[in-house]
Amino acid sequence: MKKMDYQNVKGTQDYLPESEVIRRKVRRTLEDVFIQYGCKPLETPILNYSELLASKYGGGSEIIEEMYTLSDRGERQLALRYDLTIPFAKVIAMNPSMRMPFKRYEIGKVFRDGPIKTGRLREFIQCDVDIVGVNSQIAEAELMVMALDAFRKLELDVEIQYNNRKLLTGMLEVFKTPAEKINEVVLILDKLDKIGIDAVIEELTEKGLQETTLNKINQFLMEKNNSTFQYFEVYSKENELVRWGLKELNELSSYLKYLNVDMKCRFNPFLARGLDIYTGTIYELFLTNKTIQSSIGSGGRYDNAIGGLIGTNETFSTVGISFGLDVIYTALNESNIDVKNDTRIDYLVIPIKTEKESLLVASDLRSKGFRVELEMSGKKLGKVLNKANKERVKNVVIVGENEVLNNEIQVKDMASGEITMGKFPFH
Repeated sequence: MKKMDYQNVKGTQDYLPESEVIRRKVRRTLEDVFIQYGCKPLETPILNYSELLASKYGGGSEIIEEMYTLSDRGERQLALRYDLTIPFAKVIAMNPSMRMPFKRYEIGKVFRDGPIKTGRLREFIQCDVDIVGVNSQIAEAELMVMALDAFRKLELDVEIQYNNRKLLTGMLEVFKTPAEKINEVVLILDKLDKIGIDAVIEELTEKGLQETTLNKINQFLMEKNNSTFQYFEVYSKENELVRWGLKELNELSSYLKYLNVDMKCRFNPFLARGLDIYTGTIYELFLTNKTIQSSIGSGGRYDNAIGGLIGTNETFSTVGISFGLDVIYTALNESNIDVKNDTRIDYLVIPIKTEKESLLVASDLRSKGFRVELEMSGKKLGKVLNKANKERVKNVVIVGENEVLNNEIQVKDMASGEITMGKFPFH
């Protein structure tokens, strides 16, 4: 018989207890923050109809290419979800009586058959919050403040970069970029920090843009004051999208300043978030120590997705933010941050030919709220105590035949070595 090659599927990973303890601490920290901000829990299926996920309101052509597809016994075309956004939009579309505004959070696995890099595998966990039913930029401000709160509790120092798709699209219109090429240009501009101005201009040239358009984009990229709102005021007089985007940015900025978090939030006029879904404010979170170069969280406003799924032109004001749990875990490791998560056992109960009685002792301690492990190896007492020391067990309970006869148990404090006697828990 051929020996099976035991390996994980490429792009997947096992997390042994030492790692998983930290990941679950991160998850609980994020979930606690989400709940603190009034978000309601939601869970959506991993399996979806591929038509839903491939809709133009989904992740765009780049993500669609990474989608895992399959068919069921009824030959229905299905796909594994690649994010939590479109499944959420589907929920709102299917539940028109949902009370607005509605804030939801969801933490779950998503799948993308894409490149593997630091903090990103092909099976990973996203932690999302979305708000539907709020037109004002107060929704964006709250999500950004929430993100800063969450990372402060995780002891990770982050910066939020933000922009507005209306502003960026309007500027490209001002520069006479053909409408059918605007999304392609946005995707290229989104690479600015990664590949630099020269490479961006080279890629734009390959798109066949007119020389005057290229020159204006190049000038826009080179202007020293292009990261100020004032720079765009002159353009807002000739383009409605620039005017609208600038208005939203000023509103958002006023909230951030009032909340005294503006020093952690930086306007980046070239941040593009390449997805077609976005209609307004967009943002990405970066580690200030740059131990990971890519973003560790992102989101934005996508007002057309729900109406698009319903098949109407109705606008549902929707804004969301997403954190990758796996990349946060990687960031904690890269930053050498000790995540305080005491999972030590309170009591290790050791039976010495008293299995039934020891099980009763363990059950009694658990009923009182303690974390209790029952030793089942049958090893000698010395070896068990060595194991308890290595695993930093707080207390050891020894249940021998003599102790049972005397209706008592021995409790050893492993830190001090002190032994006290306790009463045996009768039925």
